[in-house]
Amino acid sequence: MLRRHAGHSSAFLALNAGNHRFRGAGIDGFVPYREGGRRHLFALGGPVCAARDQELLLTALLAKAASDGRRVTAVQLSRTAAELHARHGFTVNQFGASFSIHLDGYGLGGQRMVKVRNMVNRARREGVTVTEVTAAERDGPIVTAALDAVDRAWLRDKGRHVKELDFLIGERGGPGAPHRRLFTARHAGRTVAYVSYSPVFGERAGWLYDLTRRRPEAPPGTVELVFATALRRFQDEDCAWLHLGFTPFVQLRRDACDFGPTSGALRRCLELVAAKGRAIYPAATQESFKLKWRPQQIEPEYLAFQGGVTPGAVWRLMRLTKAV
Repeated sequence: MLRRHAGHSSAFLALNAGNHRFRGAGIDGFVPYREGGRRHLFALGGPVCAARDQELLLTALLAKAASDGRRVTAVQLSRTAAELHARHGFTVNQFGASFSIHLDGYGLGGQRMVKVRNMVNRARREGVTVTEVTAAERDGPIVTAALDAVDRAWLRDKGRHVKELDFLIGERGGPGAPHRRLFTARHAGRTVAYVSYSPVFGERAGWLYDLTRRRPEAPPGTVELVFATALRRFQDEDCAWLHLGFTPFVQLRRDACDFGPTSGALRRCLELVAAKGRAIYPAATQESFKLKWRPQQIEPEYLAFQGGVTPGAVWRLMRLTKAV
């Protein structure tokens, strides 16, 4: 179904462990979702189906939620999906933006990319090497132990009170693991970082940069070297797009929701988090990393609340993503 109908660059996250997939009778498609408490249902990315069936599938999901006593909140919607939800009575706000690189003719040359080149070359001088891990190796005990160690070091460096965000990012395991690609960086005889990429389907098919982990002692430029290595590998395979994924609380525009009802109070809260909310999510750091690669495509993504924004829905979303 993803191959037939998915257009969103993060649609593959529907396969994350813990997600459910709602199916409508007679419709070739689904809506990925998770439940939040007893009264909320959180859909991810909108209906994955043919355009002609999207209204039907969303209507069926809303009917199912109503019969269960739940209200629907949709997360990480494209503008087209946000417009669909607005027509069904949802209050819609911009939540952040996604970033994409068109790989045809793309390179790291020129003055605008000098800082990236310097970081990549610095990691190489420090002796960092990057390898794509094969599917056969990925589940072996040696690689698994090395990646687990990177995860533990990454979380420990973030602080004991910091939780790993969930729902809106990729994962190492789960049902989608066999379809992902994994690049690791080694330094001084051990794995110091890894980056996972998920497949993207539709008009801008390619790969999604969906999960990064790095040891705090990894040499500067390690992640940039991994990213540049994968980018070149995808170009050699004639891949058209490399998607850098969604970042919440960035690129917020006052005119992004000119197609339906919006919440001024929620917009102000999102702007406040964007300005001062590093404790919730390091959005500025993520945005800075993505912008330095000069993505040609930056698109708004949206939140949509059935029947209006409520404190309960916002709280449950924050709990679901482990932001709190």
